[in-house]
Amino acid sequence: MEGNLVAESIAIFAGGCFWCLEPVFSQLRGVKQVVSGYIGGQVAHPTYEEVCTGTTGHAEAIKIVFDPAEIDYEVLLEVFFLAHDPTTLNRQGHDVGTQYRSAVFCQSGEQQAVLDRLLAKFASENTFGAPVVTEVNAGGEFYAAEQYHQQYYAQHPNQPYCLAVAAPKIAKIRAKYAERIKPE
Repeated sequence: MEGNLVAESIAIFAGGCFWCLEPVFSQLRGVKQVVSGYIGGQVAHPTYEEVCTGTTGHAEAIKIVFDPAEIDYEVLLEVFFLAHDPTTLNRQGHDVGTQYRSAVFCQSGEQQAVLDRLLAKFASENTFGAPVVTEVNAGGEFYAAEQYHQQYYAQHPNQPYCLAVAAPKIAKIRAKYAERIKPE
């Protein structure tokens, strides 16, 4: 590469409310940006209100821009599977509906191969004590959510939902991946 350009890659995950996943990944070294949004549906440029109805087919998701020289896709997948329950269909905790489904939107054949290998390992080791129901998808159009959803946890850490649902996920990842957390 010329100059100081850094190669960046994209990962897109859906695992319940994007307010909870965004801060989990934002804290990791090598993650350059996390955008909350929608993917997997049939309506162009959906709004939050439309997605909440469950009729657009979209999932709340995050798009992660990362530097593969600092953090690889497999680690991002491991964090994703630890940060949510991949064994519940169309729900995460009290959030119920297809918009809260567990899904990975592979951006390349290489990402697909890494995911397939990890899912086979989970199945053979019965990692979660139940079958993983995470959807596996190839790409798809990602639409950024409205601005007020971006970095929601960072702006509202004391909001009750954030305290009850997001904060424990953040703490869980900080404990398990302490060496990968960005310095504060």
